[in-house]
Amino acid sequence: MHDMLDPMKNPLTYAIPFFLISIAVELAALKWLDHDDNLTGYVFKDARTSILMGLGSIVSMTVFKIVTFAVYAAIFAYVSLWQIPTTWWGLTLSVVLVDLAYYWNHRFVHRTRVGWAAHQAHHSSEYMNLATALRQKWNPWFEFFFFLPLPFLGISPAAIYLAFSINLIYQFFVHTETIGRLWAPIEAVFNTPSHHRVHHGSDPEYLDKNYAGILIVWDRLFGTFQQERQRPTYGLTYKVDTYNLLRLEYGAFRELWNDVRSADGWRLKLSYVFRPPGWAPEEPTQASVVRESSR
Repeated sequence: MHDMLDPMKNPLTYAIPFFLISIAVELAALKWLDHDDNLTGYVFKDARTSILMGLGSIVSMTVFKIVTFAVYAAIFAYVSLWQIPTTWWGLTLSVVLVDLAYYWNHRFVHRTRVGWAAHQAHHSSEYMNLATALRQKWNPWFEFFFFLPLPFLGISPAAIYLAFSINLIYQFFVHTETIGRLWAPIEAVFNTPSHHRVHHGSDPEYLDKNYAGILIVWDRLFGTFQQERQRPTYGLTYKVDTYNLLRLEYGAFRELWNDVRSADGWRLKLSYVFRPPGWAPEEPTQASVVRESSR
């Protein structure tokens, strides 16, 4: 546990300087290189908010590791039928399986309102740049359930957290408009800037598509892939009018709580929690009201 919480043994620590250099390079490219004038670029308040949210996520991820370590370690030590060694092939397998678990977790947080309340903060920016990659949620708790099968399969907690760090580092570099489509075989297998721009689009044809972390093959296999056809409109389906970190991270939970509290019956309460974002009970039609009153 001490080793996993040591920042000097976390790949994300060593990636931070590269993140900052990459943001500087992207800013320079947007300023001096020829590019489409319609690119969103950077706005200081938005980028500052994204960076602060990224710093906050370091704290939440540390808490996540502390909370989940004992469960994962106990399963790995006493329940798993085998233990995958920390070799090149073992780490590669861990990265692939963590990526698959990430896909399903990512799909869950988009398709259930309680998950979306935790995740929507990452999509709240109307700008697509490398700073937006740092606009991370402070609520990673659902990942516990989707990573839970991994220690049963013999992947140690250390390998899970290491593979997840690799996954997050990879995803940083797909948050950009300065890179077009890549070589076709790469686009076929890996998540790319083109694929991830679709994921951040609020256009109807782009909603709930391209959940991939590293491998886009999961979206192709499970029917959630969408090719980038036109430049996306970034952000949520409604206007976000705040840079307040607490409202961005927890405002959706407050709205969910208000709906759950006002709902009649457990069935309706659970529907608000687990049905897709935007779901609401159907208003009774005039015909149904007449039928009900005639009984």
